[in-house]
Amino acid sequence: DTLSLHDALPIYFVHPAAKAVENGDCEFGILFCGSGQGVQLTANKHLGIRCALAWMPEIAALSRGHNNCNMVAMPARFIAKELALEIIEKFLTTDFEGGRHQNRVNKITCI
Repeated sequence: DTLSLHDALPIYFVHPAAKAVENGDCEFGILFCGSGQGVQLTANKHLGIRCALAWMPEIAALSRGHNNCNMVAMPARFIAKELALEIIEKFLTTDFEGGRHQNRVNKITCI
């Protein structure tokens, strides 16, 4: 049984990217697939990964500011390249607010 490129996305791209963030080799990870759902779900299987699905810059900012997300997934079928670049910029330049949001992040993390 052979895998198509679509079926192989988690094996060849998502898991290595999530492991790089998980291990501290990279601070953040950026993922794309058709809907963004598959890569987000796969990345979130990794301990310490908080991958948000973002389709607009405001969602990316909230994912960083309120949930301290360290990866972002985007729906390539539904956003233009220019919007993707705006989302990435917002994600990478928004700081985690901490404070009351830290309690939620602590509860999200499974130990």
